[in-house]
Amino acid sequence: MSSKKQENPLLNLVFSVIIPSLILTKASSPERLGPVFSVILALSFPLAYSIYDFAKRRDFSFITGLGFVSTLLTGIFVIYQLPTKWIAVKEASIPFLIGSAILFSMRSSSPLVKKVLYNDSIINVDLVEARLESHHQKSGFEKLLEQSSYLLAGSFLLSAILNFTLARYLLVGSPGTPEFNEQLGKMHAMSWPVIALPSTAILMFALWRLMKGIESLTGLTMEEVLKNHEKSKSEPPTSQV
Repeated sequence: MSSKKQENPLLNLVFSVIIPSLILTKASSPERLGPVFSVILALSFPLAYSIYDFAKRRDFSFITGLGFVSTLLTGIFVIYQLPTKWIAVKEASIPFLIGSAILFSMRSSSPLVKKVLYNDSIINVDLVEARLESHHQKSGFEKLLEQSSYLLAGSFLLSAILNFTLARYLLVGSPGTPEFNEQLGKMHAMSWPVIALPSTAILMFALWRLMKGIESLTGLTMEEVLKNHEKSKSEPPTSQV
């Protein structure tokens, strides 16, 4: 059975951050594209990438859907020249909704933490589940998942706070002007080091803590828990000429 194709993070960064930021900062003047057309062109790249990624991987997640909606709302807010405070609220609302969904899903049959951290593209779920059963550690694992959910939700809460703060700090121009578009481009460019890196650090810590907890509960090694270990063992050795 073939595994799902993984998203290319470099393409995502280029089409969602780098190209839109360059267009907004370099092409918003009246002598070039102008404020409105530069916004439309800049936002077309992350939208086109979202459609391309879905067509290629046939996987449309809740988080991807919110990002898609966020991009559309940014375009609507800018084109209709709504007050900048609403852009700041929108920037904060997306990660806030994701974090809230993670917390609410904890009591459901399929918590979101399993889709993000504990899934069979990263972890050898069948082996882990069998070992948890044989070691009578299902209840301990549920507590571990609950702690991981809080950490994961916390990363998105931090992202919401940083998004709102960055938008309110940078977006001081009047919507519909080249100056505002340049500020919007700067906000997109700074979102990677200022927002994505701290949130990713918490996400990686949550994954590391989950892995160490699984090791402790099951007696498996990290290599046995990881999905790639299973693949490398099952693949036949290549013949050498």
